[in-house]
Amino acid sequence: MQQVPGPTFSIDRSLSVPVFEQICTALRTRIAAGEIPEASQLPATRSFAVELGVSRSTVVAAYEQLEAEGYIAGKRGSGFTVCAMGQVELQPVHPAPPESAKETPRALLPFNSGEPDMRLFPHRQWARCVSRICRVAPETMLDGGAVRGNAALRRAIAAYVAEWRGIEAGAEQIIITAGATDALELCLRTLAPRGSAIGIEDPGYPPLNRIVQSQGVRSHYLRVDALGACVPEEDAGLKAVVLTPSHQHPLGGAMAPGRRLEFLNWAKRTGAWIIEDDYDSEFRYAGRPIPAMAGFDGLNRTIYLGSFSKTFSNALRIGYVVAPETLIAPLHDSLLRFGTRASGMPQQALAEFIDSGEFYRHLRRVRRIYGERRKHLLARLQQEFSAYGSAPDHGAGMQLVFHLNDGWQDQKICKRARGAGLGLRPLSEFAAEVTELNGLVLGCCHMEIREIDAALTRLAQVLDGESEPKQDQT
Repeated sequence: MQQVPGPTFSIDRSLSVPVFEQICTALRTRIAAGEIPEASQLPATRSFAVELGVSRSTVVAAYEQLEAEGYIAGKRGSGFTVCAMGQVELQPVHPAPPESAKETPRALLPFNSGEPDMRLFPHRQWARCVSRICRVAPETMLDGGAVRGNAALRRAIAAYVAEWRGIEAGAEQIIITAGATDALELCLRTLAPRGSAIGIEDPGYPPLNRIVQSQGVRSHYLRVDALGACVPEEDAGLKAVVLTPSHQHPLGGAMAPGRRLEFLNWAKRTGAWIIEDDYDSEFRYAGRPIPAMAGFDGLNRTIYLGSFSKTFSNALRIGYVVAPETLIAPLHDSLLRFGTRASGMPQQALAEFIDSGEFYRHLRRVRRIYGERRKHLLARLQQEFSAYGSAPDHGAGMQLVFHLNDGWQDQKICKRARGAGLGLRPLSEFAAEVTELNGLVLGCCHMEIREIDAALTRLAQVLDGESEPKQDQT
């Protein structure tokens, strides 16, 4: 058996490519090109590591990767040998595209709404948590907990909603989903047969209308007033309503206690369900978050939907449903029929992250920072932009609504703003039937204060470019 000589390449530590991947690439290229013949024995990991000036574990990782790809084969006590290459493997190895050709992450524009600042993500703490799971119980990284999700994560969420949202529920009442949209679709599939009707807020979350229609369900619009969404008529025949009572989307503000009670009484009389979308209730900057409607109701006629996209990471795509006991079986059957979409990989790690207290520390930190940014934006709008409109302070949320004075057109302003590199949205786009909405939705949490100031300078230039407001033609 031919022994492969020592390395004919060196490690470049100035590159962003990990060292073990540099070793993989060098050996993979030589094997594919036939420079290292079939059945050749690779150097022992310990001696190879010494020659390369790296740790033995790095060489082991590279060998294990090449073994997984089928380039080499390992045998206990005999080291690693080169496998036979087929036609596919012997095709020329093309160099990686230049850095400029690689796909770049989506850039967030100033004032994009609903976006967390991922620069604040606790990368080191999360990495330690994932690393610990991989060392101690790696099998749990692939344990999605059957249909409803990882059991440890469901227990952690049960403790979380009890402490932060006043909802008393057991782990068996919680279902892990692939974000809030998946949770909404699960509820609609279970509660609303095709051809039935669902009540949704107007103005509200635009994708919700598309989700409802994609399920073959009709949208019944609930006008929003100063007390929150209006209670539908009892003869509307609705199977459910979707509400944002803790922080109405997009107007802001919390639903009045009396209006909440009206909805709960309506649900009891009609047999309908209330789906509470609690999308960013953790971000209330004065005191503790308002108790959830589901907690007030005792999970009698209310289904609670939560997500970690705003509080933790918008990349994990983990949400959850907290269901009344009477709906556990129907929701479970729906999952069996249509399948679950939630990835099991991050669930155990997230459970550990919550149980360790790191999640709560992160949440308290970002609440403080987001609160400072929001306060700064609100103060500048009130002091310097009063000629254009006003922004009410609801003391909560990741965005502000700047209501334009009469005569200004939000869609025209937003079109000009996009040309100036701003991501604000017109308030009128959030309406289905309501016609009098006219304002700018300004996200602020993903921007540092200096970035907010720079964005406001650009916004002022956009508004000044209008010179005189266009009066309505009558």
